[in-house]
Amino acid sequence: MKNYTKVYINGDWITPHGTGIQDVINPFTEELALCVPRCDLVDVDNAVAAAKEAFKTWSQTSAQYRSDLIDAIVAKMEERKEDLCQAAHITMGCPAHLSGVIHVDGPIHGMSTYAKRAFLMEAEEEIGHSLVVKEAIGVCAVINPWNYPLHQLVGKLAPALAAGCTVVAKPAGQTPLQDLIMAEILDEVGVPAGVFNVITGSGATLGPALSSHPDVDMVSFTGSNQAGIQIAKEAAPTIKRVTQELGGKSPLIITADANLEEAMTFAIQDVMINTGQTCTALSRMLVPHSIYDEAVATAIAVLEHFPVGDNEECMIGPMASLSQKNTVLDFIATGIEEGATLVAGGTDMPAGIDKGFYVQPTIFANVNNQMTIAREEIFGPVLCVIPYNDIDEAIDIANDTPYGLSSGVFAKDRDSGLKIARRIRAGLCFVNGAEFNYEAPFGGYKQSGNGREFGDEGLAEFVEVKSIQL
Repeated sequence: MKNYTKVYINGDWITPHGTGIQDVINPFTEELALCVPRCDLVDVDNAVAAAKEAFKTWSQTSAQYRSDLIDAIVAKMEERKEDLCQAAHITMGCPAHLSGVIHVDGPIHGMSTYAKRAFLMEAEEEIGHSLVVKEAIGVCAVINPWNYPLHQLVGKLAPALAAGCTVVAKPAGQTPLQDLIMAEILDEVGVPAGVFNVITGSGATLGPALSSHPDVDMVSFTGSNQAGIQIAKEAAPTIKRVTQELGGKSPLIITADANLEEAMTFAIQDVMINTGQTCTALSRMLVPHSIYDEAVATAIAVLEHFPVGDNEECMIGPMASLSQKNTVLDFIATGIEEGATLVAGGTDMPAGIDKGFYVQPTIFANVNNQMTIAREEIFGPVLCVIPYNDIDEAIDIANDTPYGLSSGVFAKDRDSGLKIARRIRAGLCFVNGAEFNYEAPFGGYKQSGNGREFGDEGLAEFVEVKSIQL
């Protein structure tokens, strides 16, 4: 994989004003994967200025023109799929044979859904003597995390392009590669200069500069709650729109009459996929006392089918960084100290592995909802199994969290699961192992953020509604 010495601003690959390079480390080997430039505040100003100038004409283009460009982007993403998969492998630590399924296929589909949604911008409504129209909100700063970097970029970029907005993208320091590849793709298909700009470097420097910039009309951020709070503060003086997808500590309620084998297979895969670095991970499993011991034993047995490493048999890779590995190990140690029962995994390296940012997939039993491992987002392959007496108590436990991003229910049938799902305070609920849907809105309640991505609601975040009195 090549190193990048330039960033993409105003339709050109330019040497940034900022000095120095940022190293990207391969989580499997702990060795250097590639280097990217460190941009500075001058580069922020240049990128925003390019986006502001481009907005004047891009926002006035036809829906058909933008739709055709989105289709062209999708086709080129398919052509560059191997490169996008490799990016996820060497920067995220996703096993190579899973990179497409976990990190690339979904984003390509998600991008494709916005070709048709560009035409929603041309819909008008007459209300009495008023004409209600939609307009693009303007220059958008998109600040993304490292755990699903292409997915999160597409969740912001696709609706922004469909709406007629221009974008300055700031990828996470650990995973900048897919944004740079996407810049190459958009450049090649002929997206006009300034519509999409990518700057790389320190989030601590670039994030506040983008959030507070007077010429940025909207900030769309995905990441930690602490960073989200800071971004909101930085954006407040300029009264810009801020949408945020933040943390989660999501529950999965399993009922006594559910198919336990199917429930556990779904649950273990959900928590362990992407090495647990999933904001929607159903990391609090709620199980009736009546089947608790059987459920724990089944979870342990299912976990044996999720080996760790980097070959075609392995389902779990390393953490994305040494820092995240140490964070997860600290949480596991805290769980043991607070009295939870460690029934699988632990703080040692996985058997047979001596290099890489690996953490053993871990299961805790006898967890109560006041323990640290049940309250805080671990962002690693750690499952907490919590007992409950009846469904009312299960729902109380599920909702006893400052978060509300995702949730799950595994019941005897769809209708039974749906009744429970409606009582959980979360923006997303998976019933009986259902899959993520790129056509539906995604976002959280409470401290999990505000706003939505994907679906029609995802487009609406990038839109201003104007009422013209005639």
